[in-house]
Amino acid sequence: MSEQPLKSYIAGKWTAPKSSVQSFEAINPATEERAALVALCGADDVDAAVAAASAAFPAYSALSLAERIALVERLIAIFERRYDEMVSAISTEMGAPYDLSFDAQAECGPGHLKETIKAARAMEWGRRIGATGRLVHEPIGVCVLITPWNWPINQLAAKVGPALVAGCTMVLKPSEVAPLSAQLFAQFIDEAGFPAGVFNMLHGTGAAIGDALTGHAKVDMVSFTGSTRAGIQVARSAAGTVKRVSQELGGKSANIVFADAGLEAAVTRGVLHCFGNSGQSCNAPTRMLVEASAYSEAVAIAAKVAAGVTLGDPLDKGPHLGPVVSKVQYDKIQALIQAGIDEGATLIAGGTDRAEGFSRGYFVKPTIFADVTNQMTIAREEIFGPVLVMIPFADEEEAITIANDTPYGLAGYVQSGDLERARRVAALVRAGSVHINGAGQDYCSPFGGYKQSGNGREWGEFGLHDFLEVKVMNGFYPA
Repeated sequence: MSEQPLKSYIAGKWTAPKSSVQSFEAINPATEERAALVALCGADDVDAAVAAASAAFPAYSALSLAERIALVERLIAIFERRYDEMVSAISTEMGAPYDLSFDAQAECGPGHLKETIKAARAMEWGRRIGATGRLVHEPIGVCVLITPWNWPINQLAAKVGPALVAGCTMVLKPSEVAPLSAQLFAQFIDEAGFPAGVFNMLHGTGAAIGDALTGHAKVDMVSFTGSTRAGIQVARSAAGTVKRVSQELGGKSANIVFADAGLEAAVTRGVLHCFGNSGQSCNAPTRMLVEASAYSEAVAIAAKVAAGVTLGDPLDKGPHLGPVVSKVQYDKIQALIQAGIDEGATLIAGGTDRAEGFSRGYFVKPTIFADVTNQMTIAREEIFGPVLVMIPFADEEEAITIANDTPYGLAGYVQSGDLERARRVAALVRAGSVHINGAGQDYCSPFGGYKQSGNGREWGEFGLHDFLEVKVMNGFYPA
C-alpha cells in the first residue's frame, strides 16, 4: 500500500485538500492494519467541487441522450476490464468475502449502469400533454451523492449512473471508512473521458463536510444512503435551500414464516440471508416471525444452521462470512448482543466477544436470539451485524401487526406454502419491497422504503426520476 494519502477528484484532476492536512486511516477489518490513508477535505474543497460541477452542467446537460449513454458505456467497459481490481478493493476495505464481492458487491456496478441505460432508452423523455402542452424531463442540476460503506459500489453506481445518464453533474462523498472502491471508480470515470467537472469526488467525514455539501446553495439535489440518524441531519441541512432530498436509510425487516412454508428451507434461507454480508445490509431480514405452532421446530433449525456458518479471510474463496467493517461497528454489535442477554432473550447461537479462532479482526459470532418480544432493544434497533431475533406469532393478523410495529419500512419477507395467503400478507406489510418465498429483486425494480427508511426510490427507471425535473411548455403546439 502506498504511503501517500488518497486524493480527491475535482474538475478532472486528482487534488489534495486545499486547507486541511488531516488524514484518516481506513482499516482492513480482517487484519486491523491500515488499508489506505485518506486525505480529508474541508469546506474550501466543497466549494471547489460544487463550482466545478456547476460550471460543467450547461454543456453536459446539453449533450444528447445518445452521447451521455456512450460515455456510460465506456465506463462499463473499463469497469468490466478492471473488475478483479474492484473485487479486491471491496474485500480489503470492508471485509466482504471474495465470493460475495465477486458475485454481488462488485457486480452491482455494471449491473446498475446497464439497467439505467436500458431504462433511459425505453423512457418517454417528451410528449404532448393537454391541448397545447409539451411535457419534458430535464436534468435537475448539480447533485450531491453520499454513499455508505456496506455495499459501496452498489450504492455508488445506483446514484452516479442515473445522474450521468440524466445529464446531471455531481459531487460524490463516499464513506471514508471504505474509500478504495470509490477511488477505483473515480479512476474508471477519468479513463472513460467524461468532461471535467461532470463527476467530482471528495474524501471527507460527514462531520467535517456533510453540512457544507448538503446545505450548499448551488446544489440542486441530495441523494443520501446511510443511517436514519444521519438522514435526519441531511434533511435539516438541505431544508434551508429547499432542494430535493432522496434518502435510503435504515431497516429492521420482518421475515414472516408460516408453518406451511416448508420450514427447513424457509428458516435456513432466512438465517443465511440475515447473516449475509456479515449482517451489514439495510434490508436484511433481521426479525424472523414464526407461526407459534412451528416456533420450537424453527428455533431448532435456526440453531443448527448457525452452527454450520463459518468465518474466514475475506480474500479467500468459499461460502464463509467475513468481519464487520470497523472497531466502532464491532463494539456497537457487542453492546446490542449484551442488551439482548440482559433483557431476557434466549441465546441459541453465538454471543459476545470475538469469534473463536481469530486473534485479530472484527469477527462477530453469528448470533441468534429466541423468546424475543418486539419491544426488546434487539427487536427495535438496527444492529447491522450477524444477529437474528426470533419472535412467535399466533395468527396472520398478529404477524402483520408485529411486522409493521417498527419505525422502519425498507423491506419485508413472507414465507408460506399458500401463495394466496403470502400475497395477502405481503400487500399489508408496510415496506418498499416485499419478498415472497425467497424471491430476489431485479435491477429494474424500485429500491427504497416507507417511514423512517427514507423517501424516493433508486434503481432502473425509478432511479432516473430522482435526478429529473418535469417541465410543461404550454402553447408549444398550436391550439
